Amino acid sequence: MIAPIQPALDGSVPAPAVDYHSWCDLVRPVFVAAAQSGRRFTVYEVAKDNDLPEPGNPRADWGNLTQALVRDGLLEHCGFDRTLRPSGEHSAVSVWRGTRAAQAGRIT
Repeated sequence: MIAPIQPALDGSVPAPAVDYHSWCDLVRPVFVAAAQSGRRFTVYEVAKDNDLPEPGNPRADWGNLTQALVRDGLLEHCGFDRTLRPSGEHSAVSVWRGTRAAQAGRIT
């Protein structure tokens, strides 16, 4: 039995969380386009630039998606970005680019 979603204090009802696989189906085409572009990017940049929704478990799901794209031959790791993050902390963030096959449109 699933418990009903409790309204917030202002009376609004939050949208139900999308399951991981549905979320992947929603955001994957954006990452395919980024991979085909040939430019270098971070996952954060792609998500922010395209106003992508947060997954149900942000701490794990972004990484799981990225690793799935790597396993599918779409992305390859090409370095680290050590710039200031929105959190105000300096941290090393992976930089990705599309594989040659992805850039040629052979992998989607």
